Amino acid sequence: MPAPIEIVDYDPLWPSLFAEERERLRTLIGPWLHGPVEHIGSTAVVGLRAKPVIDIMAGVESLESSRGAIQVLSGLQYNYWPYKADVMHWFCKPSSEVRTHHLHLVTVGSALWSERLAFRDRLRSDESSRKEYAALKDELAVRFKHDREAYTEGKTDFVRRMVAKPSRSGLR
Repeated sequence: MPAPIEIVDYDPLWPSLFAEERERLRTLIGPWLHGPVEHIGSTAVVGLRAKPVIDIMAGVESLESSRGAIQVLSGLQYNYWPYKADVMHWFCKPSSEVRTHHLHLVTVGSALWSERLAFRDRLRSDESSRKEYAALKDELAVRFKHDREAYTEGKTDFVRRMVAKPSRSGLR
């Protein structure tokens, strides 16, 4: 059975854990990378409470051209799951029950690529959005403690609203 959803206070080690993993990924799957390796999700936002799972998005040219990376990533204990396989290759580490990292291989420039970065950047730059998101996550973690899908789905409308909201510069 998967571990329950637990939201914890921000850990200042999260950026360095990401940086270390980014270097491992660049070394291991460099031939398939076609863009940056980005720290996304709540652990990428200073001060935000989060599940203690480092979310990473790595840019690839296409899902088809990056299929070879799926097998190679098992060398870093990444387990592939065909979750939203039409828009990304998704992995968790070290297992589906206990997770320290999520990895998303996403086509650079795709809608998903742009939305994930826009959402992260919105939370980094807007304190009121950050506070609202933290409260939502806390509430969903209690309500869906053992249901990751429902927890994730419960955040969808908020994420869409934040991505659609114009930034202070007037751009999305």
